[in-house]
Amino acid sequence: MKLGILPLGRPTFDVPFAEENLTAILSQLDATGHEIIGPRELLFDEPATRAGIDTLKSAGAEHVVVLQVTFTDASMTVAIGAAFDVPLSIWSIPEPRLGGRLRLNSFCGLNLASHALGLNSRQFGWLYADPAGDVAEDLSAMLAGDRLSGQLPLGDVPARTEAGQAIAKAVNGKRIARIGEHPAGFDTCAYDKSAMKDLSGVEVDELALDDLFDLARALPADAAAEVRQLADAELSGLDEVDPEELDRSLRLKVGLDMLKEKGGYGAFAIRCWPETFTEYGGAVCGPASMLGEARVPCACEADVYGALTQMVLAAAADAPVFLTDLVDMDAGDNTGVVWHCGQAPISMIDPDVKAEATIHTNRKQPLLYQFPLKPGEVTLMRISQAHGRPHMVLSHATMLQRPMAFTGTSGVLRFARAAEDVLADIIASGLEHHMALAYGDHRESLRGAAGAMGLPLLEI
Repeated sequence: MKLGILPLGRPTFDVPFAEENLTAILSQLDATGHEIIGPRELLFDEPATRAGIDTLKSAGAEHVVVLQVTFTDASMTVAIGAAFDVPLSIWSIPEPRLGGRLRLNSFCGLNLASHALGLNSRQFGWLYADPAGDVAEDLSAMLAGDRLSGQLPLGDVPARTEAGQAIAKAVNGKRIARIGEHPAGFDTCAYDKSAMKDLSGVEVDELALDDLFDLARALPADAAAEVRQLADAELSGLDEVDPEELDRSLRLKVGLDMLKEKGGYGAFAIRCWPETFTEYGGAVCGPASMLGEARVPCACEADVYGALTQMVLAAAADAPVFLTDLVDMDAGDNTGVVWHCGQAPISMIDPDVKAEATIHTNRKQPLLYQFPLKPGEVTLMRISQAHGRPHMVLSHATMLQRPMAFTGTSGVLRFARAAEDVLADIIASGLEHHMALAYGDHRESLRGAAGAMGLPLLEI
């Protein structure tokens, strides 16, 4: 078989480590006995990827494997899927939990791709495995078509309950400010205003990112003094980050507070990167943590349904909520890792540690909060549009007391079901890459809320 490969990567991640993993992948593929065609170097942009697509077409590839070496958005994977009428597979790589930065963030790339391909009705095979390990059997199964993503059937709409109706009522009539558009290739963050209004009664105001930047820049010199005092009380190391970038970051918190007051917003969905770094010069992650602690959800990457999800879960939990990525699953340890750059509410901190001020691992600007999540029972939920079917996804887990897996805010959890089964369901469901997390078991009231909102339920 002519096996076409397209190794996707981004230069903002650990390129030497990515290349080391790519070498190991190529060794495993060469050992399959198939004819391997296509580029053997990381493709960092659209022109390089489209050139790779042309190479595979000219060579007559009979099966195309996307090598998801680092995180990338889903735009090129969707283009690859549309370009070939042959089997498509994706190989993603587990992340070593060393307490440092996410060096690859490969699983998140697979997560975005599974959602986008599901929306496009493009079936694919998948493998999430360390290329330095014993993967020959699973690799052969994927290439033989025995590890297809599938599509999970949805459950029924649950019965509405009094508690569920109260949750739906608490959200109905609220407003979300979407500031900036979601990044290209983040189909997980797409939304329709009228559909959201029909589903939840929530209105969305669409604001320009520059409006927030201009507001923050125009504030008086001492505008962020109170926010700085709050950060000083919560974080160590604040004096070690760049003071001008820190001030710009804290001004975003003041600006968001002003927008909230003026517009009466219950939540924000903000295009956080790259422009907050490249055009404004300060991270919104720390301000998002502060607002989350104050029960004003802030969804990054302009994820409007992520903001709605947070609002629903916050109403169920009566507590702060964390919008998080699932970035690693380990079947051997039976655990997963939830993470985001540095925006978990401070009340979720492991009580045995002190929160630290830090910078964004890729963009190198403050302010981010850094701490491991505290142990305890947690509920994860997403109001999902996967496969074009509005529904609620619900899961339950226990956060373990483990060393910090990755910089930022992260936690190691054990799901109520086996990690490998949850992983398979995530891929098959086409689940969005953001889920909302709250401490406690809120499944019963959320089932009732799904009933009150007319949402089929999927429990994973």
